Amino acid sequence: MTASSFLPAATQMIYDMGLQHLLEGVTFECPPAALAEKQKVVRCVLEGKQYSSEEIDRIFSASKAQGKSLYYVDEPLLAAIAPDVIFTQDVCEVCQIDTHCTQQAVYKLPKQPELVSLSPNNLQDVFNCAITIGKALGEEVAAYRYLAGLQQRLDAVTDRLRANRAPLRRVMIMEWMAPVYNCGHWIPYQVAYAGGVDMLSNPAGDSIVTPWEKILRYDPEVLVVAPCGFLTGRSAEELHLLTRVPGWEQLQAVRNHEVYLADYDLFTQPSASTLVDGVEVLAHLFHPQVFNAPAGLEHKFRLMEPVSAVS
Repeated sequence: MTASSFLPAATQMIYDMGLQHLLEGVTFECPPAALAEKQKVVRCVLEGKQYSSEEIDRIFSASKAQGKSLYYVDEPLLAAIAPDVIFTQDVCEVCQIDTHCTQQAVYKLPKQPELVSLSPNNLQDVFNCAITIGKALGEEVAAYRYLAGLQQRLDAVTDRLRANRAPLRRVMIMEWMAPVYNCGHWIPYQVAYAGGVDMLSNPAGDSIVTPWEKILRYDPEVLVVAPCGFLTGRSAEELHLLTRVPGWEQLQAVRNHEVYLADYDLFTQPSASTLVDGVEVLAHLFHPQVFNAPAGLEHKFRLMEPVSAVS
């Protein structure tokens, strides 16, 4: 059995389950451990380039309007690997290569691989993807063992929230800054596990552009800025896109110093394990009096500096 992963989340889960010996061929955005050991099959025309949030939005919007993909496959390398199965996705053609593009790349291969699309909508779907991966690799038991450990961590968060009668926090998770996107798919479920509610979110559906006026009316107590594909340092460089908007300083989260930056992989392009990491981080951000910062994850989030320091 040889598998290729056209999806960083699948790659991470394969490593999480200890099945990386079956993996050959990954994407340019896969986890560092995979990039150090595996050949890159999926590439992007934007790879290695530095664009602003606004520029990225324009480029992807134009590409989508023209029916083109910014991702491509190294077809000779894929033919040499000759995988039995390829993991792909259809959640977002912006974030990663989709199944349609994958089909175009593999139809000429002498050996036709099985295409397994991992397209979760909610948190349970992401967990089920681990089972799908395990089954496809003939290692279903490894998937159930992996998920059992993650469920214990989620249960521990829920139990502590209940034991401390922690109040529900009114929050917003922001998936993009220019334009502002709300959060969708599984992220609202992460928020709920962590003791919050995001009434601007779109559970089990796509994130969408959210008018600033709507955010001002909602007035979140806690704001977490985690643009898809951005680490905290990159987000910090573009915070002016938010702080210059009229009404920013009136937001309750801003006034009370509860605006945080977080790494994207706690929420988007996820594996089941990184989503549980995200729940534990959010629980700390929403209820710092109840939850300490998760050990080993302190580098993945930060409190936003005062506006005078970033403007």
